[in-house]
Amino acid sequence: MPVSTETLPLRDAAGRWAAADIVAARTQPAADLSAMDGYAIRFDDMPGPWQVIGESAAGRPFEASVGARQATRIFTGAALPPGTDTVLIQEEAGRDGASLTLTGEGPAHAGRNVRPRGLDFHTGQRLVTAGERLTPARIAVAATGGVAALPVRRRVRVAIAATGDELVAPGSDASGLALPESNGVMLAAMLGDLPVEIIDLGILPDDLDALTRAFAGVRADLLVTTGGASVGDHDLVRPALAAAGGTIDFWRIALRPGKPMMAGRLGDALVLGLPGNPVSAFVTAMLFVKPLVAALAGAADPLPRPALALLGETLPANGPRTDYLRAELRDGRAYASTIQDSSMLLTLARSTCLIVREPHAPPAQAGDSAEILPLA
Repeated sequence: MPVSTETLPLRDAAGRWAAADIVAARTQPAADLSAMDGYAIRFDDMPGPWQVIGESAAGRPFEASVGARQATRIFTGAALPPGTDTVLIQEEAGRDGASLTLTGEGPAHAGRNVRPRGLDFHTGQRLVTAGERLTPARIAVAATGGVAALPVRRRVRVAIAATGDELVAPGSDASGLALPESNGVMLAAMLGDLPVEIIDLGILPDDLDALTRAFAGVRADLLVTTGGASVGDHDLVRPALAAAGGTIDFWRIALRPGKPMMAGRLGDALVLGLPGNPVSAFVTAMLFVKPLVAALAGAADPLPRPALALLGETLPANGPRTDYLRAELRDGRAYASTIQDSSMLLTLARSTCLIVREPHAPPAQAGDSAEILPLA
């Protein structure tokens, strides 16, 4: 279920998902408007001549009625005066004082160069559907529709914990076998374009009591852990989660990289336990964490959108798991990296897409079409 809702001013709603349909409180345009600079006329008076009796500009309409063989000077965005129905563009008009004549072909039909009332939308029309993300354009249409504040889903609280005695904070002393922790900052960066509140639990040791205490104190919508979710003697995330009162819905998925992924619950929080290898953590976060956060934030369509590309080289048959191969797009073709070890971050950093290989997929040839997931 999505998180609870709040109402925000337009300027604060960017990037959120609409929690309800947003409906126009006014009609746009509110009157017939000129689409060009020229002269407002009656089409039945073509081909003229006319007598110019006034001027209509945006925000300063000519309010008197225009009679037969009369015209008003009009500018783009100005309301057509009563009695007129067409705009003669200034490039096809000749004017001498108050006298106006046709110098070109003129408008081909009534209503030419006019934006009719309600061309964009009418009062009561749905402008944004619940579950759509509030992009700049959707915020603009809401503003034009007379809406000053929008119902949105609140920010999703995401707690992130990295586990492992070998981990140290980035930039600290990493002598010997110490490993700078990268998954936490990577996950925070991946969620950076989503409406989230990150709760950084830092690096947790491979200690059951310490992990249990940290998990029991979590107050979040989603807890994401990295590392410690496998079956080794030092993989303590699952027993710590259970000791903290959590439950496990499933563990291990038919995915490469990312097989030892776990999902469960801890009180009101959902839990995703990701592998410790950084590439596995990245792929599972892209496929599960980001879509789950988007769904909690109210997205109607939270899943990543694949694209198609031609393969640049031959790929072997695939095994029993769905495979996500790091790859580069070059000249419109996808080339898988030679080494796909799940610890190799530089390969990931240089990749521009993931090639998706279904379970038991047969060998693929250069030039074959393949599904890819583009990487930003």
